[in-house]
Amino acid sequence: MCDEFIHPGLIDDARITRRTFGLIAVAAAGAAQATAPKVEVDEKDVLIKTPDGTADAALFTPAKAGTYPAVLMWPDIMGLRPAFRDMGRRLAGEGYVVLVPNPFYRSKKAPVLDGPINFSDPKTREILTGYRKAITSVPNDAKAFLAFLDTQPKTNKRRKAGVQGYCMSGPFAIQTAATLSDRIGAVATFHGGGMATKDPDSPHLLIPKTKARFLIVQAQNDDAKDPETKVLLKEAFAAAKRPATVEVYPADHGWTVPGSQVYDAAQAERAWSALLQLYRVALT
Repeated sequence: MCDEFIHPGLIDDARITRRTFGLIAVAAAGAAQATAPKVEVDEKDVLIKTPDGTADAALFTPAKAGTYPAVLMWPDIMGLRPAFRDMGRRLAGEGYVVLVPNPFYRSKKAPVLDGPINFSDPKTREILTGYRKAITSVPNDAKAFLAFLDTQPKTNKRRKAGVQGYCMSGPFAIQTAATLSDRIGAVATFHGGGMATKDPDSPHLLIPKTKARFLIVQAQNDDAKDPETKVLLKEAFAAAKRPATVEVYPADHGWTVPGSQVYDAAQAERAWSALLQLYRVALT
C-alpha cells in the first residue's frame, strides 16, 4: 500500500513559509505550462456500472476526429482530483482516450476529501486508508473500466490499451494487465508502493500472466527504504521474458504529480517522456 512509503502530499497552508510559498508558486507555474494538452481535448464526468456499484470517473478524448488507443489511469491514494484531471487531459492531448476513475467509489464520490490534502495528518491518513481497504476487487473494476473505454466511439479497439498507476495504484496497473492480458499492451507505474513483497499475492508474481511491455519508475527514498523491490521486479520480468524498464529516479515519492510538496518538474517531465515512448512502441 502507498502509505507504507513516504507520501508527503500537499503542504498545509498554516505551515507555508514565505520562501516555501515562492518555491511552490514557481513549481506550480512550471507545472501548468508543462502539463497543458497539445491539442484540444473533450472531457466529461461519467458513471460506470461495476459488480460493486457505480463508479464515477473522468473521461478525456482528443477533440479531433479519428480513433485512438485507450488508457486507464489509476490515481494515487488521494484519488481523482484536479491534479489527475490535468494529467488525464494532457495525455488525451497526445492522442489517447483516457479514463481516470475514482477508485474509492464504494466509499464516496470524488473528490473524496475537501480542500488541500495533508497526507501527514493522522486523521487524513486514517480516512484514505479506510477508503483503500474498501476496494474489494481491482480486477472487476479494471474489467468494467476497460469495457467502458471500449464502448467509446473514439477508442480504437484494434490497438492495445495502456494502464498506468501511481503510489497505491502501481499494483493496480499490474493487476489490470494480468486480468486483461489480451487487451493491455503497456503498463507504467510511478513511485508505486508494495510492488514486490514476500507475500503470496505480491503484484510482481502476476507478471507471468501479462503480455505487456512495462515501465516501472521508482522514487529514490522508496528505493533507499526497500532496495530489494527493484531486484525482485527485474528478476520477475527476466523470468517471464517480459520487456521492461525498471529504474530509480533521483526524486522523492510523489514527484510526478503536480501540486505535491515533492513535485520535481524536471524528473516529472523525464517520466512523462518515458511514458509516451512506451505507448508509442507498445500500443500498436
